[in-house]
Amino acid sequence: MAKYLDFKNKQFSVGDTVRVHFNVKDGDKTRIQIFEGILIAIANREAGKTFTVRKIAASGIGVEKIVPVGSPVIADIEMVTQGDVRRGKLYYLRGRVGKGASRVKKAVISKEEAAPAITQ
Repeated sequence: MAKYLDFKNKQFSVGDTVRVHFNVKDGDKTRIQIFEGILIAIANREAGKTFTVRKIAASGIGVEKIVPVGSPVIADIEMVTQGDVRRGKLYYLRGRVGKGASRVKKAVISKEEAAPAITQ
């Protein structure tokens, strides 16, 4: 079980809310499509490392995407909020409905950690 996901010198862990930017090819054009959700699992298989992102779409339907880390389709991954969870896999979120399906406790960031981010 992987604890962290490293992508372009950024570190993500299970419970974080992330935005994954995908390169989508429409005919002869390419565009970037964003998928935002909670990182519910990281599978550590060295070269075949994957992560699973889950979001609640229209009408309360849950949508999950399993994405290989080394895929050329991924343009970028950015963190929206940092979560504080006690488990390595958050599969229990699949059984929840409404706000509880997307609610994870937010990590408390100390003032020392937040200060350099504000000044940069």
